[in-house]
Amino acid sequence: MVVDARTGLPVVGIVGAGQLARMCQPPAIELGISLRVLAAAPDDSAALVIPDVVVGDHTDLDDLRRLAVGCDVVTWDHEHVPGSHIATLAAEGVEVRPGASALRYAQDKGDMRRRLTELGVPCPEWVDLEPADDPKGTLAEFGARVGWPLVLKASRHGYDGRGVWTIDGLDDAADLLASGTAMLAEELVPIARELAVDVARNPSGDLAAWPVVETVQREGICVEVLAPAPALGAALESDARSIARTVAQALDVAGVLAVELFETTDGRLVVNELAMRPHNSGHWTIEGSRTSQFEQHLRAVLDLPLGDTAVTAPVTVMANVLAGGGDLEPAGLDERLATALGTWPDAKIHLYDKSWRPGRKVGHVTAQGNHRDIVRERAVAAASFLAQGDPGSRS
Repeated sequence: MVVDARTGLPVVGIVGAGQLARMCQPPAIELGISLRVLAAAPDDSAALVIPDVVVGDHTDLDDLRRLAVGCDVVTWDHEHVPGSHIATLAAEGVEVRPGASALRYAQDKGDMRRRLTELGVPCPEWVDLEPADDPKGTLAEFGARVGWPLVLKASRHGYDGRGVWTIDGLDDAADLLASGTAMLAEELVPIARELAVDVARNPSGDLAAWPVVETVQREGICVEVLAPAPALGAALESDARSIARTVAQALDVAGVLAVELFETTDGRLVVNELAMRPHNSGHWTIEGSRTSQFEQHLRAVLDLPLGDTAVTAPVTVMANVLAGGGDLEPAGLDERLATALGTWPDAKIHLYDKSWRPGRKVGHVTAQGNHRDIVRERAVAAASFLAQGDPGSRS
């Protein structure tokens, strides 16, 4: 085992220096673990709070090698590292978790759908358009079979609603099909709401799951997470956890796995997306669980025993702080922070020190209590005030 000579404890390298890497630092401090991040710039969110920073490009193999020197294990803040580079690092003796063979299913939606279908995991009806000799004909046949409208998705590099299009017919798809983007088509699922279940797995095969949560989406971006998901029956809770455990084990995930789900209007669950890293749906666990997803991810990738995921309050609500469409700089944020701390003293505020642009997640607020409506109103009001000086609403 490679360890920090100063502490005798492991060093975890994280590719990417966004807020997910940043939020791994507090539990790393508590556990005595050292973190090193590969940052695109020295003022990236995590690079501002983690002393050991390698500035480089996550698509450059030599930069990845520089990060890995002296690390016990390397993990990911995002899924955009080329799989071939991850495989090369592993072949050179670097512990990479999750590995390329698992991460491919979070990087490529076509690969994900094929594998989940093989496993019998419930998914929307879908068809891969990338290998088709006649993608327009394949799409027409699929639409005739499952009905229009359909959803087109870019197979790679889509997130937060990007790379997803709803089309009413072939004419709507013409430019997309001609763009050369690898895509798949899915049925438009009748969605009652969106859910997520996060589970952690270590290389020894131990699993630990958090309660299923409801994620509230607006324009393709998660704006709130309600934990646990309200009015979720025992059967659906069990089904969701079973899906997550099946996926984590079958794909040999090491670390945190987030499984995003649709609950359909007829009461079924189907998988929407996978993420193999800490995820926005799990930010509530910092205050809302005995073990946060960030601590659990570090435990898991280091193959340490996993922590208790019991909740710390009957209701926890997380609301994202989304930069508004006016000033792109957080002018007056210091004053708004002081006011928010005084107005909502029970809420926990997390700011990421990221540059502001419309719709970007620049922080989140967590509130807890016994009554969901009250807790939710406080979290949303505080987050809205921090973003734009207006308590706002959920509408």
